[in-house]
Amino acid sequence: MREINSQNRRVSIYKITGGKKLQGAVKVAGAKNAATKEIVASLLTREKCRLGNVPRIGDIEVTLEMCKLLGSNYSWTGDGALEIENSALSSFEIPFDYTGINRIPILLLGPLLHRFGKAVVPVPGGCRIGPRPVDFHIQALQRLGASVELKDEKFIVHARKLSGNLIELPYPSVGATENIIITATLAEGTTTIKNAAVEPEVIDLISFLQSMGAIIYVDVDRKIVVEGVKELNGAAHRVINDRIEAASFASLAAVTEGDVMVEGASQDHMLTFLNYYRKVGGRFRVEEDGIHFFSAGTLTPVAMETDVHPWFMTDWQQPFAVMLTQADGLSVIHETVYENRFGYAEELKRMGAEIQLYNYCLGNKPCRFSGRDYKHSCVIKGKSLLKGREIRIPDLRAGFSYLIAAAIAEGVSEIHGVEYIERGYENIFGKFKALGADIEVCEK
Repeated sequence: MREINSQNRRVSIYKITGGKKLQGAVKVAGAKNAATKEIVASLLTREKCRLGNVPRIGDIEVTLEMCKLLGSNYSWTGDGALEIENSALSSFEIPFDYTGINRIPILLLGPLLHRFGKAVVPVPGGCRIGPRPVDFHIQALQRLGASVELKDEKFIVHARKLSGNLIELPYPSVGATENIIITATLAEGTTTIKNAAVEPEVIDLISFLQSMGAIIYVDVDRKIVVEGVKELNGAAHRVINDRIEAASFASLAAVTEGDVMVEGASQDHMLTFLNYYRKVGGRFRVEEDGIHFFSAGTLTPVAMETDVHPWFMTDWQQPFAVMLTQADGLSVIHETVYENRFGYAEELKRMGAEIQLYNYCLGNKPCRFSGRDYKHSCVIKGKSLLKGREIRIPDLRAGFSYLIAAAIAEGVSEIHGVEYIERGYENIFGKFKALGADIEVCEK
């Protein structure tokens, strides 16, 4: 598997001495979960596309590398401004080196089928938060007219013509919804997606495609309708801000008894998070250019469940859990999106957190993991005194939660594997430093 070299360097360790109240302002970056998909969508047109507010992070670099191998040309034209030109794609295959890095290869199938009639991509990977199979993606492509073969850990896909169809997803998967939308824009006829994901990042992708000439309706009851067009034009689009990063800094403010202005945080995209943030004792003030987060002192335990948008986002769960380790009493989290999302809990327990995992549902929401042997619920007992330790990051979102834990821990924490963090957060070290964190970096 190819190594991700974030920002052209390999950072081995962050060292953080905890105990400081963090204060100041940080500017949230563009959402990687929108930007990467919009880079892929640009392959649908031969005309030039311009994306603004694109974060300079590992996942973006790897996505651009894959597109370049296909014949794409791109250039950074300013701070977060990316220009992409795909008039002369020359390859329909992504090398096996890119297997296991992220989920982007499977999303390239639609554009490559439209450009070449065939595509070969490695089995995708990503963070270790569960198997995350691509069955929904493959079944949807087959419904649109593609033939798919899995051989030597590669998907080999052919399609003489792609045609619209009715596709009902068993679960409102974000990635599968995006894959269908991207592919359906140039398919002949109309595609209707039932039980679709409607996350802000999905809507942002639709906005970009509409600017390119696509006809896409977002209907009630999770229904998205795509009327295929013959061609798409180039377009300019600004990527939405990252609601995951915004919520992570909000959790940091509350747990350190700090005061953090998160510039670019959008209330519209964070309604459920803000409700729970207030319930647990965090305070916020919505301002013209972002949201001001601070602590009112004592934190209160809560019971909450993750779910697809507009409910509590699974990627908000990890930093929120660290905040709950400092609440006075028992809190419960029921994870309904990924079966192995609590992989980060063991390191927090080693730091002193009292967390117990359970393989049954501790909540009321319908859950795919009910009756199955997945530890997808947890009880957190606070308030815990966390102590600095040597920590190894298992996945991207766990990485930020460890930074938060280290910021409140007694003593020094050494955090290894920070390439996971830099894969998804722009200038995270600089932002922590700007808030007054006692943080230093050691390079190999």
